[in-house]
Amino acid sequence: MAAWAFLGIGGLGVLLLALTLVGADLVGGAGIDADGTGMLETGAGCLGGFGFAAAIVCSLDGGGFTGLLIAIGVGVVAALGAALFTSWLLRRMRRLPTDATPTRADLVGTRGVVVTPVRPDRYGEVRVRMAGQQIKLSARADVELPLGATIVVVAALSDTSVVVSPVSSDA
Repeated sequence: MAAWAFLGIGGLGVLLLALTLVGADLVGGAGIDADGTGMLETGAGCLGGFGFAAAIVCSLDGGGFTGLLIAIGVGVVAALGAALFTSWLLRRMRRLPTDATPTRADLVGTRGVVVTPVRPDRYGEVRVRMAGQQIKLSARADVELPLGATIVVVAALSDTSVVVSPVSSDA
């Protein structure tokens, strides 16, 4: 009977951990203290570690007051370990480096292909690859560029329009 109670405590810890990880974004990061560790998440990991470790020991022992005390002791040790691990993992996750957001200056020098012919008197469209994504942009050029021509971006007029020139065949 005690093993089921400990399993319930462990399940409650897992449920609380899931809710805090999913719900923290919904409520603006509730539970995050000054150094970036989540008190709710750490407490939930602690609760889960305690419950599951105590349930395992309790089911192996078979019952009795001494077995219950041993299960609680092992659960407390497991809870401390789970709390430390959860806190460490959350700090690592929150400090993951990310790439810088691409800007229009990053477009200059990218190569691409003409998808709508470009004429000196009107815009056409080109497709370039930037940061692993294909982007379709409005394009201007000094010369006429046919469909499928290989181009290089020489200037970015805005986030969605560029000046291009053809890539020479010997390049």
